[in-house]
Amino acid sequence: MRLDPARNPLSDATLSLAECYALCEGVQKSHSRTYYFSTRLFPPEVARHVHALYAFMRYADEIVDNPGSLTLDEQLILLETFESETMAAVEGEKVSNPVLRAYGNTVRECGIEKEDISAFLGAMKMDTGVFRYRTFGDLEGYTYGSAAVVGLMMCRVIGARDEAARPHAEALGTAMQLTNFLRDIGEDRLRGRIYVPLEDLDRFGYSERDLENAVVDGRFKSLMAFEMERARSLYAVADEGMGYIPKGRRFPVVVARNLYAGILDRIEARGYDVFSGRARTSLAKKVSVAATCAAKEPGDIVARFRRTAPAT
Repeated sequence: MRLDPARNPLSDATLSLAECYALCEGVQKSHSRTYYFSTRLFPPEVARHVHALYAFMRYADEIVDNPGSLTLDEQLILLETFESETMAAVEGEKVSNPVLRAYGNTVRECGIEKEDISAFLGAMKMDTGVFRYRTFGDLEGYTYGSAAVVGLMMCRVIGARDEAARPHAEALGTAMQLTNFLRDIGEDRLRGRIYVPLEDLDRFGYSERDLENAVVDGRFKSLMAFEMERARSLYAVADEGMGYIPKGRRFPVVVARNLYAGILDRIEARGYDVFSGRARTSLAKKVSVAATCAAKEPGDIVARFRRTAPAT
């Protein structure tokens, strides 16, 4: 199911909770094959919460990424309405948005903190008024809400309760977000946004005009290599915390981590050209990566992979 909150906000108070979760699964399957592939490797009782978390984030993201004819002010108003409905759902009120009914239940069952929800929605609001980041430190203010807290929410969903896991979960969320930024440079420029710090453009003598003209030259390749190394260093920090994930739930996270980090490899293989097409992961590659990860996991995890992977 594709979301289009700007034109057709979800509103159906008649669905059961199970139907709300099924709708969330459809949203994830339609919007992100990579995340959906990894999510299906979780036990069903965990997967449904991951579906709800993804659908919640995607709904907010679609308001700012695909606003249709909405003005920036109208996007902000829609986000604020979404935030109010989210908090009502978290408190157990029966809201009309089925994504939020499922997500609200997930928040309560898994103990997701309201502060993390507010930080995420705050970052989405930033997208209606902030379109450039001077330094990486400035960008980190955005990625904390848009990505790091998502890692913290996932910790709650998969039962990683040790506080020592937090910096590693934040690093994985941020690494995946930076990977998205690099893959989507071409798309973001059409939305008037640049998520590569301007100080880094200056560092390599690459201008906003070059970006607008989709220039891929030595300067751009050096810039991309620099940003990729930053992302890879964060993946390395994330790897150090995988041991905090409970037995039986680490495998899908490792698969998602490797699939996403692999996007950087494919960007390199394309000669750093992120303008003429998107770096994508084939099903065959997903299965190959999952099989490699499964070989290092207990037999019950391997069995789940063998049951799940062919159906994706």
